[in-house]
Amino acid sequence: MIPKADRLKQVKEYYFSKKLREIAGLIATGKPIINIAIGSPDLQPPLEVVAALKNAMQIDGVHKYQSYQGIPEFRLGIADFYKTNYNVKLNPNTEILPLMGSKEGIMHISMAFLNKGDKVLIPNPGYPTYASVTKLVEAAPVYYNLSEHNNWLPNFSEIEKEDLSKVKIMWVNYPHMPTGATASKLAFEQLIAFAKKHHILVVNDNPYSFILNENPQSILQVDGAKEVAIELNSLSKTFNMAGWRVGMVVGTSEIIKTILQVKSNMDSGMFLGIQKGAIEALKLPANWFEEQNSIYRKRRELVWKIFDALGCTYAKNIGGLFVWAKLPNGEKAESFTDKLLYEKEVFITPGTVFGTNGEGYIRASLCVNSAVLKEVLTRLTTKNN
Repeated sequence: MIPKADRLKQVKEYYFSKKLREIAGLIATGKPIINIAIGSPDLQPPLEVVAALKNAMQIDGVHKYQSYQGIPEFRLGIADFYKTNYNVKLNPNTEILPLMGSKEGIMHISMAFLNKGDKVLIPNPGYPTYASVTKLVEAAPVYYNLSEHNNWLPNFSEIEKEDLSKVKIMWVNYPHMPTGATASKLAFEQLIAFAKKHHILVVNDNPYSFILNENPQSILQVDGAKEVAIELNSLSKTFNMAGWRVGMVVGTSEIIKTILQVKSNMDSGMFLGIQKGAIEALKLPANWFEEQNSIYRKRRELVWKIFDALGCTYAKNIGGLFVWAKLPNGEKAESFTDKLLYEKEVFITPGTVFGTNGEGYIRASLCVNSAVLKEVLTRLTTKNN
């Protein structure tokens, strides 16, 4: 066998990839496993979006390669969306780069700015891909602690005890995944001040700002933020388009141009039909968000009952597509969730997937209909499953 690249020695298979394979094996043996762990929206995209995709099939040249920067109408749609919803002004020609999902943006940004040996500030707990991509490009992760007593926000006095001289990028993610914590404008101002002080590029990964969050924010709302910050955003969660793979990175023109140097060598443009659908999604009025959130609120109440049955505690003033809960004292996350899987045939995410500070916590998804959540509750409150 041809030896694999050295860079893979530091990167493990993604937890969900491995665990879902195990679950598929259990299901194949007849086990009725219920999965409430994954954040893939089960609701449908807007009808207008699907219609736009279908109508695009009649456009002459729809199946041809498209621009690496997306069609002008799509970039203008993103600019209008940011102005309407965040009061952030973006130049659609120079400050917006459409992506095939924001996850690819994590790789593009890392490849564009990181050299071997550079350091990256990564939240703990946080999205595992930040660390994986950092290792794949042979940079070094420097984990910064997030904790419940600090509302899952960075502790800058603690971070500044580290040697920050080689840090080039800091990943932040608010509303935060997995905890659902939100950042105030003051918190974003502190982030920008920190980045300027230490000459660090801050990347805010922002796909959850309209999910159960009454105050959607962009880090670019802060005065002077474009000097040191960019933002990833996505249509996956907000518009139930996860499988469409459509997102964007926004920021100052020089940074966007640098990311494009990588992206233009990695793909051949986004399918035109998807761009046409995305344009329609970005036009939707505020009642779209409220209709989605009314569904998620009902589901969240059921998840709270599930966590009550498990003896967990949780915050109710959180956003995003998940509920993050603290386990009873002394319980370990992975052993707790494995016990649920094998004894109750329910799969919930252990907090340790997101870092060492996730120990003692579990996370459940709201991307499951109410009937399924009620079945989970029945299983947990029935002695003999």
